[in-house]
Amino acid sequence: MEFKIIDVSTSDKELEVILAYDEVKDDINKEVQKQSKKIQMPGFRKGKVPVSMLKKMYGDALEYEAAEKVANSQFWKIAKENGVNPVGQPVLIDMKFEPGSDLSFKVKYEIIPELTVKDYTGNDIEIPDLTVQDKAVDEEVKHILKLNSTNEEVDQVGEDNNYIVNLELFRVDEKETPMEGVQPQIMDIDLSNERVQKDLVEKARGKKVDESFVFSFTDKRNDKSEEGEEKEIVEVFYYKANIKNIKKIVAPELTEELIKKVTKNKAADEEGLRAQIRNDIQSYLNEQTEKLLRSKLITVAIEKNDFTPPSSLVENFLDDLVKQDEADAKKQGYKSFDKEAARKSYKDLSEREVKWFLIKRAIEKLENISVTEEELKNIAQIEAEKIGLPVDKLLNYYKSSNYGDSLLNDKLFDMLKGKNNIKKVPPEKYTKKEKD
Repeated sequence: MEFKIIDVSTSDKELEVILAYDEVKDDINKEVQKQSKKIQMPGFRKGKVPVSMLKKMYGDALEYEAAEKVANSQFWKIAKENGVNPVGQPVLIDMKFEPGSDLSFKVKYEIIPELTVKDYTGNDIEIPDLTVQDKAVDEEVKHILKLNSTNEEVDQVGEDNNYIVNLELFRVDEKETPMEGVQPQIMDIDLSNERVQKDLVEKARGKKVDESFVFSFTDKRNDKSEEGEEKEIVEVFYYKANIKNIKKIVAPELTEELIKKVTKNKAADEEGLRAQIRNDIQSYLNEQTEKLLRSKLITVAIEKNDFTPPSSLVENFLDDLVKQDEADAKKQGYKSFDKEAARKSYKDLSEREVKWFLIKRAIEKLENISVTEEELKNIAQIEAEKIGLPVDKLLNYYKSSNYGDSLLNDKLFDMLKGKNNIKKVPPEKYTKKEKD
């Protein structure tokens, strides 16, 4: 037997094999015998047709089919003896065989590559220095007051936007003539909502119940012509609004009782409330910055160690993403789901995730990063005291919930953050650089 492994890429391999006929003839004959037992012919019981007669009828087809099975068996035998661990399904891409002659074949397969990673440290990485702005705190205080506000009926819309108007809306043309075949709509409009059309808000000011006004808004969108050219379409919509009811939004006072309620007793006065809000927003910004930093560290590691990932792993990851999307769409009541569009949109993400998985594994091995049983036990002991659970139960939970993988991930990124040059820059500078 002769064989050689051809490196097509870091993940793709080909195994070429030449076997002398004497090495495979017994196996081929056994396969032919197996096939003959499944064949039935008039005048013979099933499996009792003489092989010589079958060969006259089917020619070399039986032995050729048998040779394919022998080639498959020989591939796995060679793979096992030489420590080859294919992922996905190997494919027989070529086979040459004639009865009485040598058997030669070629199998294409994929492996999980052993990567020699480099240059994942010492890189300059910029992230935005996100800090809480006073305006954000003010907006959150306003939001809290609005959530706890009450409504009282009034006869007229005032000069501020703290009103909810119940409108009967008619679609009209620019001359205020009602559109034929269009039914009126009745809806509540919160004038304090920034997403409400500005012209509607302006025209509603000072109006009373049973009065009406006309407002418009412009819709701009891109569309393709019949020739396939993109063009901007601008359309103006006109509506007549009859006011059926007006309610004024009455914000409460920031009392100690209200502040304790919304902060769950973490604050008792406005200063404490604002400090709590600031801390919560900053925590959120820190989380977003950490996600961005990790994404940038991953991108750098992939760029410095790019390779072709095993397509079978990419397809498996892609299948999982699409299945999850399809399940979510079904839960949300969507009647149809475009699998092909979903696969197309997730293709690049799937390749990136598989690349990072393999690079990450190589870095952990090179840097000797791991999570030991003792580490998990120590964490379980500390946390068990806080929440009142037995240590062994918490430890079992950590193992079953892949908590160790999360801890390993944190260790890896802590190392990467420490060994790369992370620089925080003003958000506007960061945004401008990213756009450029």
